Amino acid sequence: MTLEDLYAAVDAAADRLRTLPESRLRRGAAADGLALAGELTSRAQRLEVPYGAPRRLPEVGIYAVGDQVAVCGYDLARAVTDAGDDDQAARRALAEALELLERYR
Repeated sequence: MTLEDLYAAVDAAADRLRTLPESRLRRGAAADGLALAGELTSRAQRLEVPYGAPRRLPEVGIYAVGDQVAVCGYDLARAVTDAGDDDQAARRALAEALELLERYR
């Protein structure tokens, strides 16, 4: 479980969404991708501001959901990095995100 693993999994999920046809995006793939991005951003927010109110991820359209997954995943990677190697919450967030991305495949 490394940051490189997270970057690779995020890139794969984002690229998958970016290449899907409109029909698949409309049949639920975009909604699933937005939910994935929301989970990733929630984990990043909890690391950055543990007691802050969660911010909602906006819906910006089915064609942008791949980019949203990428941005949220990279934000999480940055939050893990900023928390440091000894931070238990960061290690847990990284492991949870990798598990979530694995299930998303």
